[in-house]
Amino acid sequence: MTDQQTLADATASELPEGPDLLYSEPEDDLRAAVRSLLTDRGGPAAVLAELESGRTHDAALWRSLAADIGAAGLLVPEKLGGQGAGPREAAVVLEELGRAVTPVPYLTSAVLAVTALLGCDTGQDEVARLLAALAAGERIGVLTLPLPTAPAGPLEPPVRAGADGALLGTVSSVADAAAADVLLVPVRAADGIELYAVDADAPGLHIETVTPLDLTRPLARVTFDGAAGRRLAGPDRAGAAVRKALLTGAGLLASEQLGIAEWCLTELVEYTKQRHQFGRPVGSFQALKHRMAALWLEVVSARAAARNAADALATDSADAPVAVAVAQAYCAPVAVRAAQECLQLHGGIGMTWEHPVHVFLKRAKSDEIALGAPGRHRASLAELVDLTAP
Repeated sequence: MTDQQTLADATASELPEGPDLLYSEPEDDLRAAVRSLLTDRGGPAAVLAELESGRTHDAALWRSLAADIGAAGLLVPEKLGGQGAGPREAAVVLEELGRAVTPVPYLTSAVLAVTALLGCDTGQDEVARLLAALAAGERIGVLTLPLPTAPAGPLEPPVRAGADGALLGTVSSVADAAAADVLLVPVRAADGIELYAVDADAPGLHIETVTPLDLTRPLARVTFDGAAGRRLAGPDRAGAAVRKALLTGAGLLASEQLGIAEWCLTELVEYTKQRHQFGRPVGSFQALKHRMAALWLEVVSARAAARNAADALATDSADAPVAVAVAQAYCAPVAVRAAQECLQLHGGIGMTWEHPVHVFLKRAKSDEIALGAPGRHRASLAELVDLTAP
């Protein structure tokens, strides 16, 4: 062995271990199971057919995904009734849900609500029961905050609690609230934030659905008019639990955005192979080749950013906030751009209701502002890396 080789090996051994961006065999198996389930249910075509049904979500599909596959409990430790996996596995599920624009409350219940509960005292009976029920898919939980709430933004809940635990206030733009069995409500207190649980059928709770841009992720206005709440965490835990839930949700949302972009690119390539103009496939035109090649590079980069965020969350890395901010700042615009390109290059058929590409564009636009718009994440990233704006 040469001196140069010895020096290179020694230097490599001293370098910090980087993030693992590759998919493990269990993750590939999980992907195959979820994709098979969604394909059997009809994929985007089935979603489009049910788009105006008025249902909050596909309950049968949710049971299969949450209970039969066990996806709802991926973030919950086994001792608390879950699968004992982590954010990397949940990211794989969200990729497939994005690829099929599936109308199920996975992000809101299995990620946001579960992570918020894990930040509470899991030795408390109420918290443990809720976690077990959410992990088994028996109940659907929703963190009652506006969908655009960013992890690093101001956290000022509009709900307050009376001395008797009755909650008062209104929260707008809450995703999947109409599908929830239990609401996890951040409450403004004198010395910080508290977290309460409120059953969806509690007297004094009013959930008014609104018409969103993305019909696959319903929004609602939630009003608490003296609804009875059960206190899960005080100011010592609640604020940090909610922040961690928002950070985890934003980081894993990047994987859903990746799934959207991958479907759009795949669909676009297939269509341009089949569509002929001037006696040849339109995909053979150099200008379209360049556009699709540029989009492919963006999707590949988005996959790296999304996987880095999932891995940072899984390893509880100190750089997780940076990884999440990078992922959201990059993946959100890529998903929108992929959907726009897919719609435009489909020509006339892409502009019709009958083709599902508009569903992907609406989900991509909705995801772009969910849990913080790209501009907000870029501002957060600048602060995290001490990059002062000019």
